[in-house]
Amino acid sequence: MFGFLRRKPRFSPIAPLLGAEWSGTTLTLRAQRGTKNLALDLDGSFFAETSCNDDGVARFEFAFPPNGRAGIEAMPRATRDGAKLAAAPLRLLPGQATADVATPRAASPRWIAAGARPMPFGTDAAAPDVAIVVPVFNAPELVARCLDSVLMHTFGKAQLIVIDDASDDPAIAPLLARYAHRPRVRVLHNDGNRGFTATANRGIAAAGHADVVLLNADTQVGANWLQGLRRAAYSDALVATATAVSDNAGAFSVPELECENAQPASWSFDDTARALWQQAGLAYPELPTGNGFCLYIRRSVVDTIGALDEAAFPQGYGEENDFCQRAAQHGLRHVIAGNVYVGHARSASFGAERRAALGHAGMAVLRERWPNYENDVGSSLFSFERRVLDWRVRRAFAHANDGAPKPRLLWVGAGAPAWPDAEVWNLQANGSENELMLAGQVVAANTWQAHDPEPSYRALWDWLQVFAIERLVVPKRAESAAEILCRLLDIPIVEVATPFAATARDALADDERALRSFTENA
Repeated sequence: MFGFLRRKPRFSPIAPLLGAEWSGTTLTLRAQRGTKNLALDLDGSFFAETSCNDDGVARFEFAFPPNGRAGIEAMPRATRDGAKLAAAPLRLLPGQATADVATPRAASPRWIAAGARPMPFGTDAAAPDVAIVVPVFNAPELVARCLDSVLMHTFGKAQLIVIDDASDDPAIAPLLARYAHRPRVRVLHNDGNRGFTATANRGIAAAGHADVVLLNADTQVGANWLQGLRRAAYSDALVATATAVSDNAGAFSVPELECENAQPASWSFDDTARALWQQAGLAYPELPTGNGFCLYIRRSVVDTIGALDEAAFPQGYGEENDFCQRAAQHGLRHVIAGNVYVGHARSASFGAERRAALGHAGMAVLRERWPNYENDVGSSLFSFERRVLDWRVRRAFAHANDGAPKPRLLWVGAGAPAWPDAEVWNLQANGSENELMLAGQVVAANTWQAHDPEPSYRALWDWLQVFAIERLVVPKRAESAAEILCRLLDIPIVEVATPFAATARDALADDERALRSFTENA
């Protein structure tokens, strides 16, 4: 049975809301008979809208607390952005059938841990070879933006394969020649225009035994993008693909699906990418498909089902959906890496009109081959995990004027630097407790047991992921547990030669350049 709200809310006299009940996991709203829909804001940002039954009852299920465990402020509305149906927010305690709590605390890093699916302990995310495959056709300015962002933000074991599909823009050839000399970068040229799918397949074949990221040439990546995709792809043995989210990528757009979403005016693209890295969480919503604008594919899947079907989808627009459906026939799944944000210009090569025509043709093939595909997409598109992802992005955007996010660095032990351009997290021993600190406050803690240290290692493993640590900063290299775990998680380890530098940028600059996957001198 649902517990009635202990503090009975005052409902608006102009609205049809009659009552509310909270079970600890389900919010039930009771409206007048004939009410079609009700919407819900959480902590001031839109969360979901759902239909009412014939009796005017709407239910919102919470598989996990979207904002952590400090309490949720829920405001019922008639529709999204419509009239508020209560004089004050309903205050809910996840896990307890009451709402008798104080106003939730200010935003804390704790809240992103809810619903997280970190990689299994000990998984070596840095081990797989990864080939980033970028098919190119014209649009030199966007191609340059894409490739420059990959060079800037890619760390770890990777190669870059750029394939010119017989571009007829004369600026493409000299542009690509600028990148061809770099180690682990290959620039290939098709003799004639083969189309997107065949070009992508050429890259998949050229990658050898490596995993593959298909990356459109009209995209822009940000910090931690490849690490995030790798972790999502290896979060479970049955994951076949992981797709980034974007400002403009159809069902993978955030926070609003099928829209071109503007980033906050006060943030740069890199700020926005870092904000999602820190605040979107690791719930990894699932869909029956990925999206080839930025799609991580495990090599084992290609070995099992083959590459993309270039005969049926020569220009793209449906090839990745078909590939993912074939993988699903083997019990494999496809996840959204909601913490990896990739900009997408869309239609740069074909234009909107031709893109629409290609999409229509591709969908016709998909409907014939996979008659349940659209229903499967519809049934999973608004999963709880996806609603939480979109809500977390809206919440981050709503607080953009509070300041741009800073990179999160971890320092172990005493002597942590205080840099104004970074969040320096500190792992310290306090008696028998290992404490993860930020700005003098304990964010997480674990009891150390010398006879059985593994639980503490497991705790640190999860903390590194859910709290989005970007670098381990050490005064001197050592085979510490933190270094071993960071290497497995593909977190760069930076030895600070100038610990008293004024900024993190100054302290880390030289190592940052050396650690990039595609350096000038390797």
